[in-house]
Amino acid sequence: MTDVLGKRTSMWSSFVNWLKNNKFKSIIILVSFFLIVGYFSLPGHSIHELKKTNPTTTELMQQRISEKNGNLKIVQKWIPLTRISQHMIHAIIVAEDGTFYEHGGVDWYEVQESFERNLEEGRAVRGASTITQQLVKNLYLSTSKNPLRKLQELIITLRMERILKKNRILEIYLNSIEWGEGIFGVEAASQKYFGKSAASLERWEAARLAAVVPSPRKHKPTENTRWLNFRTNIVLNRMEARGW
Repeated sequence: MTDVLGKRTSMWSSFVNWLKNNKFKSIIILVSFFLIVGYFSLPGHSIHELKKTNPTTTELMQQRISEKNGNLKIVQKWIPLTRISQHMIHAIIVAEDGTFYEHGGVDWYEVQESFERNLEEGRAVRGASTITQQLVKNLYLSTSKNPLRKLQELIITLRMERILKKNRILEIYLNSIEWGEGIFGVEAASQKYFGKSAASLERWEAARLAAVVPSPRKHKPTENTRWLNFRTNIVLNRMEARGW
């Protein structure tokens, strides 16, 4: 028994020394390990269900409820993509993911640009998440930015793009976006802020809703602030540039 324990201790010591002497390979091994573990813990089956079934709750909703110690009412009214104003669809695409229909889930050009910009600034000043990545985060993950969560996000994103059609991804996304405390989805947001269905949203209303998506708990689409007016004009200009 002592010999067996001695051999195991010796093997472990040798392994630890190898890791110390091969730092780059060690990083690759550890990342690969987390990817493998993460892959088998991902919601593969539930993604297939999203083809025909609308999610009743999301991880982000659960997180917000937990932050309020259970004292938060979720308001969400599901609406099919065909009943959402084209202005809203156009506004969210130009605001959040201009190449949504072209990429395979990850916009690698934006990732590179974001990395270079953040490196120059020495802090995170530009994001590169696509609509699919944002949806994955909202549905399955927390708002944490730890490396393992980002790896999970990447894997689920690529899987989701293989399983679901683009319009279905966009439909779920627009029905899952957070637009204020307890307000989720474009229909609930449209009725709360503009007193109308998402089907009737005008161009400027859609632009204002899209403008606040990055910080929905800090800004409301109906407020008259310098920041919101600036953001709204950016969205409107991008829509105009595309003939929308």
